[in-house]
Order: sequence, then C-alpha cells, then structure tokens
Amino acid sequence: MEETNVSRSFIEEFIEEDYRNYPVVKTRFPPEPNGYLHIGHVKAMWVDFSMAEKFGGTCNLRFDDTNPVKEDVEYVEAIKHDIKWMGFNWDKLCFGSDYFDTCYELAVKLIKKGVAYVCDLDKDQIREYRGTLTEPGVNSPYRDRSVEENLDLFERMKNGEFPDGARTLRAKIDMASPNINMRDPALYRILHRSHHHTGDKWCIYPMYDFAHPIQDALEGVTHSLCSLEYEAHRPLYNWVVEQCEFEHKPRQIEFARLNITNTVMSKRYLRMMVETGAVRGWDDPRMPTLCGMRRRGYPAAAIKDFLARAGVAKADSVVDSAMLEHCVRENLNVNAVRAMAVTDPVKLVIENWEEGREEDISIENLPVDGAEDKGSHTVPFGRELYIERDDFMVEPPKKFFRLKPEGEVRLKGAYIIKCTGWEQDEEGRVTLIRAEYDPESRSGECTRKVKGTIHWVPAKEAVPAEFRIYEPLFTESEIDTEHILEAIDPNSITVKHGFVEPFLKGAEPGVPYQFMRVGYFTADLDSTDESPVFNRTVGLKDSYKPANA
Repeated sequence: MEETNVSRSFIEEFIEEDYRNYPVVKTRFPPEPNGYLHIGHVKAMWVDFSMAEKFGGTCNLRFDDTNPVKEDVEYVEAIKHDIKWMGFNWDKLCFGSDYFDTCYELAVKLIKKGVAYVCDLDKDQIREYRGTLTEPGVNSPYRDRSVEENLDLFERMKNGEFPDGARTLRAKIDMASPNINMRDPALYRILHRSHHHTGDKWCIYPMYDFAHPIQDALEGVTHSLCSLEYEAHRPLYNWVVEQCEFEHKPRQIEFARLNITNTVMSKRYLRMMVETGAVRGWDDPRMPTLCGMRRRGYPAAAIKDFLARAGVAKADSVVDSAMLEHCVRENLNVNAVRAMAVTDPVKLVIENWEEGREEDISIENLPVDGAEDKGSHTVPFGRELYIERDDFMVEPPKKFFRLKPEGEVRLKGAYIIKCTGWEQDEEGRVTLIRAEYDPESRSGECTRKVKGTIHWVPAKEAVPAEFRIYEPLFTESEIDTEHILEAIDPNSITVKHGFVEPFLKGAEPGVPYQFMRVGYFTADLDSTDESPVFNRTVGLKDSYKPANA
C-alpha cells in the first residue's frame, strides 16, 4: 500500500484500517443490465475501479442479472463498452447468474438450519404483516413449517409447480426488528421468465439482498462499495454471509449517490423518456447516459475530473451541472483542434479581391500554451466568403466591434476588411455584404490593429453542415418526476444549417473541435462526408466559478 500525504476519502480510510485483514484489495462493479449507464452509475464505477487501483488491487465486473424481466444482452455489451471507454479494466467478468446453482444450494442449507422458510403470503399480505417504522411486524402463519415441508415446497418451487408470486422463500430473522429489512426478508421468488444468460433453466430467482453478499464472498471481494440506500441493508448483508458460514467476510461500505441539478438520474424515468419518444434514444446527447455524453463529445477524462471534484461523501448533496460543463470545457480547451464554422451564414464579397485568386491561410490547430503540438492546417481564402449573420449589423449599438457600415474588422488569420455596402430582402434581412480588403494588412505581416476579429469560411470550398445546439433537457434545477415529460424543455435542441471549412470534411465522431468563437463540437454518429452533422458539446462561455477560484 502506497503512503502519501494526500487527503483521503472516508472509504480510503476504511480500507487502510482493514489493511491487515485484507492486504490485497478486491472490489467489484455490479451494474444491472436493464438499461444504459448514466452519470450516477459512472460515479459507482469510478469509486469501485479507482479504489482498487489506488491500493494496487483488482476490480471485477459482475452483471447483477438476478431479475430477467428487463435484462438484455444489448445492455451487457453497452456497459462493457462504456467501462472500457472510461479507461477502466476489470479483472474478472462475472454474472450473478453464474452463481444460481450455489445460491440454491445455500438456500437449502439455510432451510436445513431452520433460518429460512417457504411462505404462501402474497406481496400485499407480506407488506401488511411487515408492520411500520413505529409498529413491529407479525409473524407469517407459515413461519413455523417444518424443515421437511420447507425443503419439499422449495424444491417444487424450483421444479415449476407453482405460478408467479404464489410462494416465496423468506429468511427467519426477527419480525420485531427496528430495521424493516430484517423482518423476514424474501430470499427467492417464483418468476417464470426466460433469462438472457441461463435460458429456461430456472423459474425461481434469488433476491438481490441474498445473492449479492454470496457473490461477493465467493469472489473474494474485500470491500463491497455501494450507494447510501444500502446502508440499512448492511445488517442483512452480514446476516447472509454469517448464516452461509463463509470464511471470507467482505466489508460493505456505503457512499452518497451523485445528484446533479437540471438532471434526472433514474433508469425508470430515462426509460420512460426513451420509450415515449420524448428523446431520440438512450444516446440522445441531452441524456445523462454515458453513451449520450460520449455522442455529445464529453471526454472520459473530463468526466473523471468532474467525479474527483464532486468527491466521495457520506451525506447526500447536489452538484451544480455547470461544474460538469466546466470540467468538459477545461479539458477541451487544451485538446480540441481549432477550426472555423459558420452556423448562420451570410455571404461576404470582397470587391477589390481579384476574381479566381486564392491564398492559403494557416490556422494553428492547438494554440494553447502547454498543449500538445498538433501542427496547423490551411484554409483557402478568396473573393467570396461566408461569415456569421450576427457579425454584421446595419444599425449597431455602441461598442459593437464586429462588422458594420464603413466599419473595419480583421478576418481571422487573413486581412482587415471594411464594409462598403450590403443588400437586404423585402423583410429587411441582410442577404449580401460587400467589403474591400487592405492588401497590406495580412495577419502576421501588419502592425495595424482593429478592435474586432471575426471568423469565416470560403464560399467556394465550404462544406454544408448541420449543427445541433444542445441546452439542458430540463430548465428547473429540481425536476417534478411525476410530470417528467411535461418538464422537458422543448427548446433543449436547436438545429442550424451552415458551413464548415474543408478541413472538417470527414471529421470523425468523438474527435473534439473548437469552432472559433462558436463553441466546442464533435461530429455526430449521423454525420457523413457529404452531409456533416456536428453536436455542440459545450459553449465557450463558462458561468461556473470553482470554489478555489
């Protein structure tokens, strides 16, 4: 174990305390394959893998597939891809269903020990018998069945003799326990469903609270790290380990879940939005899913940075979504290649530029101090260009330093131009701008300065492109989940059509670009060489102020 002076989280302190008992740290990341991972799951992933890394240990990937109702191989493969994309490597790939035979054998063992019984109460009756937080529960009328009868009924449950919900196997603990989770919890339920991994072998499935500690113990997990809602389940976790008589006893440690403003992190509601068509799928770039963030252009390193800044705490808290964008923006600032794109174009004609003449203008790919040298590329400069419509105003306000009648600006990397005229349609919309350039003002060769610099693309070689501009899916920091579909902001996506410079033809999804003066973008999965589509990852302006700023 490495010794450093860096402050440690409470989880690291617990692991250090356990060092003598567990000199080799082993954790596990146990997602349920019933949907795509969202940023909340990624926090658990980051905690599980990073804790193992910090202590020179290993982390297993174990799919919690004890409920076959909504689990699917599609989600298994997507989760594996997400973990690798985040830069983590698992030690062993396991499935909860790998342990179904052992779970059954251990359930039989508990029946023989007299600490488990088959109960005929239905779900509603079990809830009624359980009691409340202030009132103790009442024993099931089936609690005192003999070991022989319980063994017979449990085997018949396994053989498929009873319908769904007709019987459950329950632990015999204490119906008066102040912890409701210890009031004879269910260990097995009947479910006649085909399983994605085991097919039709089983029609009874272990409950999570029974299967999970067994799986941890069998895999030699030393620290079972999980979210805070499982704190009340810890006594049951320990009970299962003790009653199954495992020599190896994992330690469960709970941490607060990740909550972010303007974001919903519930698989149930995310699924609803997908299935109703409120979003374009699990990988919609507005979604908090990892595949959605990846499609939008969020770098894995920025997500890790965000999780590290948010920290690991014992108490629930809410993190400002602006912090995530801040981390993404900081990462892209030193990694995104600079290029030019015009999202709302108007044509500019330089009237004193010779017809047919072109010059190559050099654009440095990454002009940031300390950034990796990524060279430069050239953009052809000629008589006709496109500029942003907002960069010209016929009647500008004071301190408008972009192009205006008789005003001057520098075209990025090129020349200073002066507006000499413009054309408008019947509605007053500018359709063409005329200008003249100063031949002695080429960038890098001229000391004359003007207050404004604007970007451009060459009209002849410009590539038509679609730009998808994203805003938060929800405008409210706290979302009313009962009316989740109505809470979605209809203006959370805006589509624009403009042009990019020829350098960007064939841009690949995931490669980050800073479109100068516009924002950070990456090519979408819908993008083609002939019809590029770019997603805005984040804008250039950053409203978030770090605590140490």
